[in-house]
Amino acid sequence: MTVPTPSLDPAWIARTVTIALDEDLGPVPGRDVTTQSTIPPEATGAADLVARQDGVVAGLVVVPEVVGQVAARLGLPVPTVDQRVPDGTRVVRGDVLAVLTGPVQVLLVAERTLLNLASRASGVATHTRRWADALEGTGALVLDTRKTTPGLRALEKYAVRCGGGTNKRMGLYDVAMVKDNHVVAAGSVSAAVAAVRDRYPEVTIQVEADTLHQALEAVAAGARFLLLDNMPTPLLAEVVTAVRAVDPGVELEATGNLTLDRAREVASTGVDYLSVGGLTHSSPILDLALDLEPVGR
Repeated sequence: MTVPTPSLDPAWIARTVTIALDEDLGPVPGRDVTTQSTIPPEATGAADLVARQDGVVAGLVVVPEVVGQVAARLGLPVPTVDQRVPDGTRVVRGDVLAVLTGPVQVLLVAERTLLNLASRASGVATHTRRWADALEGTGALVLDTRKTTPGLRALEKYAVRCGGGTNKRMGLYDVAMVKDNHVVAAGSVSAAVAAVRDRYPEVTIQVEADTLHQALEAVAAGARFLLLDNMPTPLLAEVVTAVRAVDPGVELEATGNLTLDRAREVASTGVDYLSVGGLTHSSPILDLALDLEPVGR
């Protein structure tokens, strides 16, 4: 498994922004009763997108789509977006991330939607960067999971990549992950692996193991990626040594109840990855703001 280059599908961005704007403005074209009452459509201005906290930014790539769709709904010119830093950049409080110039109505109508998306993504990237920094030099990488916000998985996994992490799988469709309930249903690890290989021979198979016996059974069945779940460090080290003795090429992941203060200890066992669901399900946002510049500045 390799760390993908951060990118986000433009078609996904467009669909997601449309849904977010419908949620905020109502069905197309929608309305902002405050902004459209107090600001004439011909008024123009500039606004700074600013970091209010130190962190790592992500999601700035959605900003042009948000202002473009808002402008189309209002029938006004599209503001220019002068992005000052790329996604994945470490920033400090007060840094200007982008300058938006155009109709003030568009800027203010777009404000909350672009902040919601970029703040959420930046929070995930910031949290991920802490794990990536903690693992620096160990040879282990931090992985995300499917524990994502419904509808925002692509954005959150993109943010993980921006923060120096790695995506484990995008969904149930691209990688087979044999977990304890699958083993119960199939009767054994070997039977579950065989069933997947028979039905979907082209798909990579990963197997969860709670014990040394399960890990060795999975390797014997042909699994090339193991999730070593909730193992104390001594057992984890024992399993890594035993599996490597049988097949050095098997990729190994520690998962379950991992914390930043244990990251290097867990990595020292020789695992390739640490899987951390909290990257996406428990990251607070990074506080960003859109500050309209005073007229005449």
